[in-house]
Amino acid sequence: MIHLRQAVVVEGKYDKIRLSSLIDAPILVTNGFRIFHDREQMALLRRLARQDGLLILTDSDTAGFRIRNYLKSAIPQGKLFHAYIPEILGKEPRKKQPSKEGTLGVEGMDRQILIEALQKSGVLFTEQPKPDPVTRLDFYEAGLSGSPDSSAKRLFLLRELGLPKYLSAGALLQAVNALMTRAEFLALVQRLPQERR
Repeated sequence: MIHLRQAVVVEGKYDKIRLSSLIDAPILVTNGFRIFHDREQMALLRRLARQDGLLILTDSDTAGFRIRNYLKSAIPQGKLFHAYIPEILGKEPRKKQPSKEGTLGVEGMDRQILIEALQKSGVLFTEQPKPDPVTRLDFYEAGLSGSPDSSAKRLFLLRELGLPKYLSAGALLQAVNALMTRAEFLALVQRLPQERR
């Protein structure tokens, strides 16, 4: 498993699934062109770009470059890294027909090609995971999952961190690991009002 310091932005959920087996990093999905109208998601992307940088990995087709260029213009401050996959003719196994341009997307790329794309992007990565990450158990112990008022507690935490209010517990966990250390998270949990814990 390759650990990246930067969060990674991909187009769709199948791209995210493909990368999840390869890298240890927050992976955010644009949901195609929906990112053009999603202010909360853009606010999160800008924050992550300012903190550690964002790695953009879209398909090498017209739609992928349109999304990439939009992100470049919408995130003027922060570190943006770009990973490019080659244009390879073919179709992903889950699809009945090839894409409009007949090329493979991120989800259809070979593992080694994806690793080479990451290496060429200029991001630094290691073969070891981030030390002492916040875990699902930490979330459970803090009351952020598994209790009747977990959603209210997560909403409070999302507001404290300035994150989109619709993030699921899993997405919030990813964001917390991207934005802070485990010690910082535990300190933040201690500052939550008593009635919310």
